[in-house]
Amino acid sequence: MCVCQTMEVGKYGKNASRAGERGVLLEPFIHQVGGHSSMMRYDDHTVCKPLISREQRFYESLPPEMKEFTPEYKGVVSVCFEGDSDGYINLVAYPYVESEVLEQDDMPERDQPRRKHSRRSLHRSSSVGEHKEERLGLAGDNPESIQETKSPKVELHIHSDVPFQMLDGNSGLSSEKISYNPWSLRCHKQQLSRMRSESKDRKLYKFLLLENVVHHFRFPCVLDLKMGTRQHGDDASEEKAARQMKKCEQSTSATLGVRVCGMQVYQLDTGHYLCRNKYYGRGLSIEGFRSALYQYLHNGLELRKDLFEPILTKLRSLKAVLERQASYRFYSSSLLIIYDGKDNRAGMFMERRAEMRLKRVDTSLLESLQDDTSTEPSPSAQPKVDVRMIDFAHSTFKGFRDDPTVHDGPDVGYVFGLENLINIMEQMREENQ
Repeated sequence: MCVCQTMEVGKYGKNASRAGERGVLLEPFIHQVGGHSSMMRYDDHTVCKPLISREQRFYESLPPEMKEFTPEYKGVVSVCFEGDSDGYINLVAYPYVESEVLEQDDMPERDQPRRKHSRRSLHRSSSVGEHKEERLGLAGDNPESIQETKSPKVELHIHSDVPFQMLDGNSGLSSEKISYNPWSLRCHKQQLSRMRSESKDRKLYKFLLLENVVHHFRFPCVLDLKMGTRQHGDDASEEKAARQMKKCEQSTSATLGVRVCGMQVYQLDTGHYLCRNKYYGRGLSIEGFRSALYQYLHNGLELRKDLFEPILTKLRSLKAVLERQASYRFYSSSLLIIYDGKDNRAGMFMERRAEMRLKRVDTSLLESLQDDTSTEPSPSAQPKVDVRMIDFAHSTFKGFRDDPTVHDGPDVGYVFGLENLINIMEQMREENQ
């Protein structure tokens, strides 16, 4: 158990944790679709992630016109393990105080512990059944090993009312449905394993507090796109640069400047989220990328044509902003596109009413159904969408932290990706008018 000072809850904390009277119990962020660091839920409007000082400084120095397209930066918290008498381990956040804390970049990234996984083991870990999900954990003497079938040690308390289904490599559905995006579970377990292995002597960690950009959406459909033709930062080792360049060459990053890094899309016909991860995205051709984008905009019943214009408007605005950012580079950054999977209930009501009429359902049921949907937006209402840039651990610009490499002009690789994304969506809109 971590020994921490008793501190008041930070201004974004609302509830006392079960593990620490004045701390905030952190839970996996159930809508994380990509990335490798675990995003944790801090409160309804705030998430947190392991702090990398470069990313923190970048958020603190963002140009004002970019803030519309990035999560709001809310500060820093200290995070530690706390155990209870039953042996369960929780992550608990406390207000940050100057003390010995462990940051992700206390050591060079290439030296940080990484575990190798086969695709088979990754798929297995991303398909944990709901009965195992209730109490996931780490057990055994080796802190690097993730145990899914033995003595559970970590209890999860917050779940989605909507189940998630993973699409496998053959585009078939996994038979198991869970109440977290499977990628968030995978990242959470790996994050706990890394923290345990690194915290033998240093028990506190810094975490960034960031806006939860999906909190406005009841059924958030999220597309995580890795942007740009280059992913490695200027400080990357030759080995890492070579790995990243190979990934780009073998994916749509090289040809389009953008590749799918994760996805969840709500399906009206089943009431489930369908999910894809970064390994699916890496294997896509240009045509496959188009198909993935089409799938993201399809709700299981129809293509959401009403989303084209609001998303395109946001993407064009972002492109104009980035073209004005001379010397900025957003290596390994992602772009989130978000919309609500169930914000146009009027069309659903019409379909359900037609089905009920065919089945000769009593008219009183139809009237109650109409009452239930009377407060929903009309089909003509503009759907709510959002576009946000995230992940700035490898970003740079002139004068930033005395970086030795200075780039000229805007980030042409990122802008190239935006141009292709816009063009593909415009073509899709024309083809489906």
